[in-house]
Amino acid sequence: SPDGAIKELNFRFREAGLGYQFEGGQIVRVDSQLVHAEVVKPALQLLGDARFKGAQDEFLSAHAHYRAGEYKDASTDALNAFESTMKVICDEKGWGYTSGARASDLIKVIRANGLLPEYLDKSFDQLIATLKTGLPTVRNEEGGHGQGGEIKETPGYVAAYALHLAAAKIVLLVEAFKDSE
Repeated sequence: SPDGAIKELNFRFREAGLGYQFEGGQIVRVDSQLVHAEVVKPALQLLGDARFKGAQDEFLSAHAHYRAGEYKDASTDALNAFESTMKVICDEKGWGYTSGARASDLIKVIRANGLLPEYLDKSFDQLIATLKTGLPTVRNEEGGHGQGGEIKETPGYVAAYALHLAAAKIVLLVEAFKDSE
């Protein structure tokens, strides 16, 4: 069966230590089985909701770029998936945001409308700071706004960090969104 073949393929990838797995119709790189199982795979499953199709395409594109060694593009697409996820949530909730809104702008909208619980107090502010800075900063520093005259090479570990950070943020926001429906 197709499901059995996928299961067998993924088993053989793991057995050979290749660091890849077939997920969501594509072969994706799996650097850490724990991060993949607990963060990346749930993000792919949550983005499988038809409303998040654009974010899913961007997230899968980030993995395809990563697999091809195109680390700068992987980091950029990871942030795009995160931003698209927030835009879908805002659209579905009827929360307005300006055209061309950045991740930090979208987070302000989400916070102002109470998607995430306020009781987190100081840790909530730290969470918001992490959402605002971690992934957007990686993208910005790795040429997301143009690299200028100097060619910037993004290391693979930075792209992996961007992918994992995007996945964790997507899981948090989509689960909060689904819980609020």
